[in-house]
Amino acid sequence: MSVDTKQETALVAVDWGTSSLRGARIAADGTVLEEKSAPRGILSVPAGGFPSAFQDEFGGWLAPGGLCLISGMAGSRQGWVEAPYCPCPAGFAELGAKLAWLDVPSQDGASPRVAIVPGLCCNQDTTPDVMRGEEVQIFGAMRLTGINTGSFVLPGTHSKWATVEHGRVTGFRTYMTGEFYALLSQHSILARTLKADAPFDETAFAQGVQRAREPGGLLHHAFSARTLSLFEKMEPGPLASYLSGLVIGEELRTRHLETDIEVVLIGSPALTQRYAQALALHGAGSRSLGSEATWAGLHALAGSLAQGAS
Repeated sequence: MSVDTKQETALVAVDWGTSSLRGARIAADGTVLEEKSAPRGILSVPAGGFPSAFQDEFGGWLAPGGLCLISGMAGSRQGWVEAPYCPCPAGFAELGAKLAWLDVPSQDGASPRVAIVPGLCCNQDTTPDVMRGEEVQIFGAMRLTGINTGSFVLPGTHSKWATVEHGRVTGFRTYMTGEFYALLSQHSILARTLKADAPFDETAFAQGVQRAREPGGLLHHAFSARTLSLFEKMEPGPLASYLSGLVIGEELRTRHLETDIEVVLIGSPALTQRYAQALALHGAGSRSLGSEATWAGLHALAGSLAQGAS
């Protein structure tokens, strides 16, 4: 028996990043019916090519008058349409009011409703900070965990630490942890003494996290990745995990963590595992979520739009 996929799809959810494109068909109850991905990040799309790229990937999922929400870098200046950031504190109401609606023609009937989620901005002292895509994951994590007040951490190239109060993101800080690790492990003198593609070594990672807690700072501690090799105190494979522990440990050191908190981690299993271990060494608990947070967040935002229209 054939199934009319357009009829059962309540939302087409899209996460359009810098290097990749993901999408999901989601039912009214939040069930993910189908997922797909493609190496078609915003940097690979030529000027003016976003509508055709979108239709190529998701045109078959769009029902006349159906809803599609797009999060991530598609709303940046290099993306499809720039969606101005929504200032914190922000919840579903604020995000919904700032959606950037697109004119996407339909080939059969009423045009679909397609919008880009705006991302968030806040001020740290006098300096602005921003996120795009992570805000959807945070709201999805709140929906999945039932936690609407606490700390939400999104490890990655640019890690985000967000504070949530009563279902609204009140502020956040960005740390260039992943990018610093890449620079040090691939483009510094340390690249000659460590093996970046070596398997993860928990013991060496923990040693790096603990080293980061000592006086001196990252600019000093990073050089120990070289001296440990020079004096044959650590092999090239574990050195990569040690350096990872140093940079993640430096990030956590600045947070002044309390031992009675539970942090919600959102990201790939490889990264959330490392952050969970580092947090445990600081005496803090955590729970982890993956890509499901994105779909849950976009579905929840779609639900809030429907409630607002009723």
